[in-house]
Amino acid sequence: MPRVKGGIVTRRRHKKILKLAKGYFGSKHRLFKSANAQVMKSLMYAYRDRRQKKRDFRKLWITRINAQARFNGLSYSRLMHGLKVAGVEVNRKMLADLAVNDKPAFNELAALAKGKVNA
Repeated sequence: MPRVKGGIVTRRRHKKILKLAKGYFGSKHRLFKSANAQVMKSLMYAYRDRRQKKRDFRKLWITRINAQARFNGLSYSRLMHGLKVAGVEVNRKMLADLAVNDKPAFNELAALAKGKVNA
């Protein structure tokens, strides 16, 4: 059986990985073996963090809403409960934006929620 040399295929594969590893520190962007390991790890981090980012943003929105709710004499959970009872369907992203950029509108929603919670 004749010997098969896979030079072109191997070189293409190596170049593809080294291109992805561009900008990595030290041998991680020069040597195929360490570059391949780091690219695989980086892809794992990217997959994980695309989901993590959604959690982080929700956490940030809740923190912002809670901070503004406290100024209105409500806790975060009481505010959210009051809004639900009042039938206000505003998501956390929009509430956080109101808390930061439009405080009077947020204060109106908080007053509405406060009235429903205490009633």
